[in-house]
Amino acid sequence: MDRAAAVALLDRLHRTQNEFYAGGPADALEGLLTPGITWTVPGRSALAGTYCGRPQVLGYFSMRRDLAACTFRLQRRDVLVGDGDRIAALTDGRATIASVEHDWSTVGLYDAVGLQVAACWLLPLDQTAFDTIWTARTVASPKTA
Repeated sequence: MDRAAAVALLDRLHRTQNEFYAGGPADALEGLLTPGITWTVPGRSALAGTYCGRPQVLGYFSMRRDLAACTFRLQRRDVLVGDGDRIAALTDGRATIASVEHDWSTVGLYDAVGLQVAACWLLPLDQTAFDTIWTARTVASPKTA
């Protein structure tokens, strides 16, 4: 995948995620995910785990939206591509959780299939801080719901 195509895909993904996280519908976001998508979140937070399939991944996104009371926003900083369909993206996040504003950075490793995301491995730059942020409040996991 060339850099322009990767940037376009991630910009669409982050735009639709931000719309969803602000309380918007999931339709456009769902359309960017393959049916068999996997999304892996490392660590020990309430959100850690591997989510398989659109329903679980959208459930994970819903947990983040609910924990952040629709304040969660993503901003892509940089993209790295090479041969094949794997993309690495440095992305900043910001959310107000339990009345405290938080900022963090992650590297997302994505597998793309055409114009959709087939997998993501989220890699927080500060895992301890990321776990603390996303454990401020807990909700039921979409993997067990």
